[in-house]
Amino acid sequence: MSEAGRWIVLLRHGHSEWNLSDRFTGWTDISLTEIGVAEAVAAGRRLAQAGYAFDEVHGSVLRRVRQTADALLAAMGTPDVPLFTTWRLNERHYGALQGLNKREIFATWGEQASRRWWRGYYAPPPPLADDDPRHPRFDPLFAGIDRADLPASESLRDCQQRMLPYWNEVLRPRLMAGRRLLVISHGNTLRGLVMHLDGLSAEAMEKVEIASGVPLVYRFDAAGRVIGHAWLEGDAARVS
Repeated sequence: MSEAGRWIVLLRHGHSEWNLSDRFTGWTDISLTEIGVAEAVAAGRRLAQAGYAFDEVHGSVLRRVRQTADALLAAMGTPDVPLFTTWRLNERHYGALQGLNKREIFATWGEQASRRWWRGYYAPPPPLADDDPRHPRFDPLFAGIDRADLPASESLRDCQQRMLPYWNEVLRPRLMAGRRLLVISHGNTLRGLVMHLDGLSAEAMEKVEIASGVPLVYRFDAAGRVIGHAWLEGDAARVS
C-alpha cells in the first residue's frame, strides 16, 4: 500500500443469482453466483497485492455479503478477520418492485415512474402491503429488529438515513481510532455513503455507479475529512 494514514475500503458484493434474470433483489436473501464468488476472490487478491490488511469487516446481514466476505478474506489469507453484520448496511428495500424484473415493472407502472424510483433520491417505490409475504416482518432474519424500523419500501434517501447512524456511531469512530476497515455492502447503500462522504447533491448522486467487486478506497486526514478516494482496479488505482 502506497500511503499510510486513515483509510477505509468499500466494496459492493459480487454478481448474485437474481442478476441472471435482472430482478430487483433488495432485502431478499439471494446467494452469489460462481461469477460473484470469483469477483470476491479477485478483489481479495488485488487488496493483498496492494498491501492492504484489515482489522474488521462490516457488512449487511444478507447472504450475498457474507459469501463475499468469506471468499475475499480467504483469498487474502486472513479468514479469521471478524465480520460484524447489521441490517443498517442492507440494500435499499425496493418495496413492491422486489422480485420483479425491469420488463414486468415497466409493464405495471411505466418506464418514467420506474426509473425515477430506482435512480432518484427522493421517491420510494410503491410499498408492500402489510400482509405481503415479501414484507421483512415475515423473515426470521429480521426477527430481532424493531417492527417500526422494518421498511415496506425505501427511497435512496430512506436507505441513506437508516445507514448513516452506523457510519457515525460505529464505522467513523473505529476509523478515527486507527482500525483498518472493510465495508462490504450493496449498490444503493454504498451510493448513499459515497454521497455523504463526497458531499454530493441529489442530482449528482444519480450519476454515481458502484461497480461490483471493485474495492473503493477512501482516505481521511486526522480530523476525519475525506482527502481522496480511488478505485483499486488491476495493477493500478483509478482516482475519482
